[in-house]
Amino acid sequence: MELRHVNLHLLATQHLYRVDLQCVRHGVKFTRQYTDITDKERKTSVFHVITGLIALYVIWRLVWRLRVGVPVKRMLAVLVLLASQHHLITRTFFGTMASPEVPAFVLMFLGWAFGALLISAFLLLAVDLLGIVGRLLSRSVGQTLLNNMALRGGMAVVAMGLAAIGVWEAVRVPEVRTVEVELKQLPPALDGFRLVQLTDLHASRLLQRPWMEAVVAKTNALKPDLTVITGDLADGTVSARHDDMEPLRNLTAPHGVFAIVGNHEYYVEYTQWVQRLNALGLRMLLNENVSIGRDNAAFMLAGITDRTAADFQQLLPDTAAALSGISPDTAVVLLSHRPTGAKENARAGADLQLSGHTHGGQVLGMHWVTQLANEGYVSGSYDVDGMHLYVSNGAGLWNGFPIRLGKRAEITQFILRSPSL
Repeated sequence: MELRHVNLHLLATQHLYRVDLQCVRHGVKFTRQYTDITDKERKTSVFHVITGLIALYVIWRLVWRLRVGVPVKRMLAVLVLLASQHHLITRTFFGTMASPEVPAFVLMFLGWAFGALLISAFLLLAVDLLGIVGRLLSRSVGQTLLNNMALRGGMAVVAMGLAAIGVWEAVRVPEVRTVEVELKQLPPALDGFRLVQLTDLHASRLLQRPWMEAVVAKTNALKPDLTVITGDLADGTVSARHDDMEPLRNLTAPHGVFAIVGNHEYYVEYTQWVQRLNALGLRMLLNENVSIGRDNAAFMLAGITDRTAADFQQLLPDTAAALSGISPDTAVVLLSHRPTGAKENARAGADLQLSGHTHGGQVLGMHWVTQLANEGYVSGSYDVDGMHLYVSNGAGLWNGFPIRLGKRAEITQFILRSPSL
């Protein structure tokens, strides 16, 4: 009876858990993988529930109070609910949440609608809270804030306008940000060394080949000595992103182009992506290090994998392995997709850690939430127990929330300085 239950459960879910069934066919235990995917599905479901509740709040506090007929209210309510669940819709019918294969203009429209919904909810909540407080001080002021439909309608218009600006900011070619960093172990011969960091390119149907070509051209124009990419290069399969990624082949630097994986590389065809990136001329650093130098002077460049590897039975991040064999008197630049673990990396001997992952929080105000989820690191420079940490806002972003407001995309140019000069 128990065996039949397991078999029926697998059959009922084979369209969702194809990876598990493939593992079973090859005689590999599926229990761990099955549990991981179930947890991922559970987290995704929670996300959809939360966005649905946000939509219901907007319907309750705005849509259903509009002075229009009930049929119009119902239509608007349906549109708001659809906007809140567009990730579920695209995941179901057009690929995955990570990379729905739909035209760019559709992704931009969906991103605008979803962004307008979130901004509307935030503004409505702020006014409602002010109204509740105001009601305690003055009943008339509180009632005005809680019931003024002109104010609420105006906020909806503002939200739609801000969302439109946010989408435009999200898809434009990033600006260059220059940062000078002094490394205490850097040899004088390497003073002025130019290192350019790209991160979170997220090539997709939203950010396609022309955008990637512009980013590569802008990077090469800086004439870097070394270029590094700190993960989340693409969303989707290798074949789907083949043309979009091809411009990376044109990145040039005298000391090479190096990269590490981010969490998004694991979601689809991890092994194939590592092979593809190597084929594009990117030297992948997977818990490894390499010497970078000129004029008989050098520093060490190291890179680690991402903790998402645990969900896919891949190589876990290992800073000790990445820094193994490095002399204590040698400057170390560590590439880590996430800024988390910076204190441990500082203790391990890194002098400069370059990270991304957070996208800078994407929206001013929302960055506080991102900060909490990343050990307090979200954007810019930090001193972590004597180690320099830089968290880039990223060049691109995930197509599921293509909004940037107050947190611009960037290509980051580092000028390394020696304290001896």
